[in-house]
Amino acid sequence: MLNIYEVLDKKITSTNEIKKGSWIDLVNPTPEEINKVIENTNIDKEILVKLLDEEELPRIEVRKEETIIILDTPYMPDNNYKHKYKTNPLGIIISEKGYLITVSLKEQPFLDYFKNSEIPSLKTKGKTNFILQIFIMVAGIYQRELSSINEYIDSKEERLLKSTNNKELVNLLNVEKTLVYFITSLKANEIALEKIAKGSIIAIGKEDEELLEDALIETKQAVEMATIYREILSSMTDTYATIISNNLNDVMKFLTSITIIVSIPTMIASFIGMNVPLGNIGDSPFSFILIIIISVLLSLLIAFILKRKNML
Repeated sequence: MLNIYEVLDKKITSTNEIKKGSWIDLVNPTPEEINKVIENTNIDKEILVKLLDEEELPRIEVRKEETIIILDTPYMPDNNYKHKYKTNPLGIIISEKGYLITVSLKEQPFLDYFKNSEIPSLKTKGKTNFILQIFIMVAGIYQRELSSINEYIDSKEERLLKSTNNKELVNLLNVEKTLVYFITSLKANEIALEKIAKGSIIAIGKEDEELLEDALIETKQAVEMATIYREILSSMTDTYATIISNNLNDVMKFLTSITIIVSIPTMIASFIGMNVPLGNIGDSPFSFILIIIISVLLSLLIAFILKRKNML
């Protein structure tokens, strides 16, 4: 998908023509759309192809006529698995010829904010305000997802205490994998942002210094949140794996004890059912009731002994 925007009276307006000062937004573009951008901007095709690689790492690359900034954003590959996220690279190309190009394999909904807002700085050479706001928004997305993950972990805590199967544990392991992706991507985003902060790649004006500080704070906070939640989850996973094992052992112990207790009447009935003389017991009209009473008393005695030994 190819969308082209230009700034008119401080407002972003959609257009079909690529001109200097345009913002070109590429989302999983077709070869025809890539060729159209290359023909009108003279951007190296290699750059666009690399930015469409899902494994591309966050970084900043300065070329002769382009500055390339790559940062990772979170996305959910399968809606059936809640809180199982991966990260996707978002590339920003700042051309010396005045073009601003964003490239991503996945749609980035937060970019709609710019399409509906005033961006007077989009015409400036470095597009600094635009880039810093993107870093702040991406950090905010991570923070919201991390807060949601933390709530999910808390909601599973009580259920895990009573669980005897691995399903809940597997769900937590998926969340832990998500946190690993988040930490790796956020730290790489932080490194890229710190390079921008040096002011050697894009110009940082006084009006952008506060925005830069906010971007650094938000990104560092997201890194800390992800790190803390991962440590908590890792500890919880180990603890609950032990709890699930203990719960299963308790169930097996209970079932074994019940089996022993129930086997007592069966054993007595088996012995009495043999063709052997039982004396007065066999001749008594109350023999059946007597046998039942003996079986119940022995079962209760065994149950009491097992209970005293904490086996029931």
